[in-house]
Amino acid sequence: MLNDILTPEESQLMRELVSAAERIVITCHVHPDGDAVGSSLGWAEYLRSLGKDPAIIVPDQYPDFLQWLPKTERIIRYDKRREEANELLKQADLIFLLDLNQPSRTGDMAKAIEAIPEEKRIIIDHHLATTLNCRLAVSHPEMSSTCELVFRIVWQLDAFDELTRHFASPIYCGMMTDTGGFTYNSNDPAIFHIIGLLLTKGIDKDKIYRNVYNCYSENRLRLVGYVLYEKLKVFAKQRACLFALSRQDQHRFHFIKGDAEGLVNMPLQIKGMRLSISLREDTEKDNCIRISLRSVDQFPCNKMAEKYFNGGGHLNASGGELNCSLAEAIDIAQKAIIDIESFL
Repeated sequence: MLNDILTPEESQLMRELVSAAERIVITCHVHPDGDAVGSSLGWAEYLRSLGKDPAIIVPDQYPDFLQWLPKTERIIRYDKRREEANELLKQADLIFLLDLNQPSRTGDMAKAIEAIPEEKRIIIDHHLATTLNCRLAVSHPEMSSTCELVFRIVWQLDAFDELTRHFASPIYCGMMTDTGGFTYNSNDPAIFHIIGLLLTKGIDKDKIYRNVYNCYSENRLRLVGYVLYEKLKVFAKQRACLFALSRQDQHRFHFIKGDAEGLVNMPLQIKGMRLSISLREDTEKDNCIRISLRSVDQFPCNKMAEKYFNGGGHLNASGGELNCSLAEAIDIAQKAIIDIESFL
């Protein structure tokens, strides 16, 4: 049995707003991951089942290993079709902001999002501290993913029976990727009840796993070996690991979007490790370093991300960004690791 996540008033409001809207836009955060893309595609399928024709706009490129998801060809990239996207945003009667908690998380789209009247905005998100004013905010940080939230809303609105694998596949994919294959933030028995329900739609969960985790290039596999052998720094006393990828490293291994996926988790395979940090130099923006943090048990890597990396996220999976050189970012990351006990 799944608990309702919308109050009766919120449920009624959701139905009324969707019913009245003719032009609907769905969007998500910059550098979309499996949860952002999956929840957007899944929510679009629900809206189509109601006779709507929503537009999905993502800020920029998403990983190649998500290209197989049903109806990704309908996704509009803001960085490639800005004029068209801005017109859709301007004309929207209703916009759904999925898997994000503040306008800045939409990158170059932020100004266009902020220009939309708050009564037209609905947030569905599982991150902390939602700061964007909106008509309705379905915000539950305790949930594993925004895809889980989308499923629960659809279930509560009695719409699941009418949906197909085109809904179930992206929702399962997003839940899987945002929990590292159900290895963290996934102890709630309800998650596995939801998986069982998704399987009734005929999805092949094993194939979804292979499509995401076993579809990399030879270059990516060699990159993994290089990172683990040449780049990994282990701080035994602090039970933490760190590695950094420069632009030169990425060029050497013909890096493409998504090749860094999962790399930050690998050092946690070392016995006793509780924290892993990856730094990656952006290949397009100067002095921009992307940071990912992963932890185990109760170590709050989100608190470290907030204090040292202008970021945040979840207890065991967080991220951030630094505007500095890679060498300076490594320095900051090492200071964060030395400071590790202050977060316990």
